Amino acid sequence: MNVKTLLTVAACAAILASCVSSPKPATPSQAPAPAPATQPGTSDSSQAMKDRAVALVQGGASASPGSASASTGSSAAPTATASASADTTDVPPPPPGVLTPEEEAYLNNYLARLQYMVYFDEKAGIDPQSAKTAVNQANRYLLEKLGLSVVDFDQIEKNKRDQQAAYQSETGGSIDLIQYLAQKYNADVYVEISFSSTSSTSGGKFYATAQGSMKIYDTSTAQLLGSVAFQSPQVMSTTSAESAIGNAVAASVWSAMPKMTDQTKMLVKNSLARGIRYEVVIQNTPDSRQISTLRRALAKLFREVEQVSYAPGETKLALYTFKSRDKVEDAFYDAADRAGLKDLYLVYSRGKAFTFNSGL
Repeated sequence: MNVKTLLTVAACAAILASCVSSPKPATPSQAPAPAPATQPGTSDSSQAMKDRAVALVQGGASASPGSASASTGSSAAPTATASASADTTDVPPPPPGVLTPEEEAYLNNYLARLQYMVYFDEKAGIDPQSAKTAVNQANRYLLEKLGLSVVDFDQIEKNKRDQQAAYQSETGGSIDLIQYLAQKYNADVYVEISFSSTSSTSGGKFYATAQGSMKIYDTSTAQLLGSVAFQSPQVMSTTSAESAIGNAVAASVWSAMPKMTDQTKMLVKNSLARGIRYEVVIQNTPDSRQISTLRRALAKLFREVEQVSYAPGETKLALYTFKSRDKVEDAFYDAADRAGLKDLYLVYSRGKAFTFNSGL
């Protein structure tokens, strides 16, 4: 090929390449297509997703106000649920022997105010006058040395006669009459004095000695807590043998009282590892399931709950707590309401013993 032919071929190739790379000319009747419009819903959703992602990574620091509100709302529900769960969770009471500061304070105050009822052992064949001397001397010590209220000997004797009908009606003879009276007088313990005496005469003078024991009982259970032995030195009287015996009895009881009261405090404190025991009788309990519900409700309010017995006509419970008698009664009403026994009412109470009727 000559030079002229080569130039012609190159020109044609350039024209062809130009035609291929050029865009298709626009149709005159069509307006240029506008830029795609931003869709608000899509944009907001996309922005919310971005904000949410930032909040998750940065702990919500960069979240928008809207997302912050949603985040706060979603976290509030678990917090409220956790709070409600904490309110309804049962907190088990401290184990026996481990007292809270409030319980320790209550126990110390309780021991400092122990109430005693002193009487004599009726089965020991003690001369009535000597028995009265012994009880009065013990009461004198409680009054003068400890500043406690006491139950007078003559008052006990009178109530033994006057309370017979009430005693039979309330207990059916299930407990001893003296225990019943001790409960009526709100005594924490009752002390039973038993003794014997010997006398002699020499040179127109009368001599006597007395020896015996004081038994300490828990008023609620009639359980024997302990005993204290005593013996008097030989006592002389110029008047009569009876006077010498009375002096010997009075001297021996007076000397034994400090040991008896100290031992009582120690024994009572040791017996209260589970709490102060309250006895509860519920009359008319036909539904054992409802009694079970009541027992569980009581367990949330007291240190320990024992079901002593069950029958459709009567259920007996023992409650252990460091609460006063009035607070025990109030707590029992609360538990009864939770158990559906809204008509339960108190029939009578004596000391740490309560009798309710279920109202069913």
